[in-house]
Amino acid sequence: MGIRDRPVAPRSPWQNGYVERVIGSIRRDLLDHVIVMGEAHLRRLLRAYAEYYNTYRTHLGLNKHTPHRRPVQHRGRITPMPKLGGLHYAYV
Repeated sequence: MGIRDRPVAPRSPWQNGYVERVIGSIRRDLLDHVIVMGEAHLRRLLRAYAEYYNTYRTHLGLNKHTPHRRPVQHRGRITPMPKLGGLHYAYV
C-alpha cells in the first residue's frame, strides 16, 4: 500500500495528535481563565491540572471513566469540591 511511518520531529508537539489534544485541553480548561504570574506559578497550575485531569475528569476513550479509578459512592450527600481554584468542581 505504500504506507510509511513518519517519526515526529523532536520538540514539535504540533505534529503529534495526542499532545495537541492535551495542550488544547490545558488551554481551554485552565490557561484561558487564569493569569500566570511566572514559571513557578505555571508549574503549580499544571501540577494541579494534571491531578484534576487524571483523578476527576472523565475521558470518552475510557468509557467515561478516569485514568485513576475511584470507588463508586452509593450513599451520602452530594457535595461540590472546588478544583483548580474553583474553575472546576468534583462532586463527591
